[in-house]
Amino acid sequence: MSAQRLVVGITGATGATYALRLLRRGRELGLETHLIVTPAGVLNVHHELGMDRQALEREASFAYAPGDVGACVASGSFSTAAMVIAPCSMKTLAAVAHGFGDNLLTRAADVTLKERRRLILMVRETPFNLAHLRNMTAATEMGAVVFPPLPAFYHHPQSIEELVNESAERVLELAGVTGAEPKAWGGLRS
Repeated sequence: MSAQRLVVGITGATGATYALRLLRRGRELGLETHLIVTPAGVLNVHHELGMDRQALEREASFAYAPGDVGACVASGSFSTAAMVIAPCSMKTLAAVAHGFGDNLLTRAADVTLKERRRLILMVRETPFNLAHLRNMTAATEMGAVVFPPLPAFYHHPQSIEELVNESAERVLELAGVTGAEPKAWGGLRS
């Protein structure tokens, strides 16, 4: 494998900007990105970013329809560094937590877990109900990383873009991507 491969999934929760940043930063870092967007994810991308499916798919190295369960990312023999679902709806979280691989996105997540690769779920829903919390616990027990995109303010961000970029860098670092550059806490200075 010449380039690191990253699978990016987008579902119907708010926060499509995180996925777009991951795809663009992946390109900058020389990653091979594999994109899967659910129908609700497309609606959200259009609403939040003003993009259609084709424009979004051009941001990735490869893109797949959610019904394409025969795609390469549906197999453990297709080696990837990690998979990120950004944003991850509670419906998708439930499917992942219960091994319900009814489309390519949830199948790819299941494959990521069974192969003991890093699966990062940028869950987007608040407040959490008990089912959400139990599903997060189940996904964590299976090896997923639950990463709500909560911003850090210690580096004094000046824009929403800075907040999004910092969360994306942290996710890329968690995914084991070479070149990710999250801002480290430097400690309190008097």
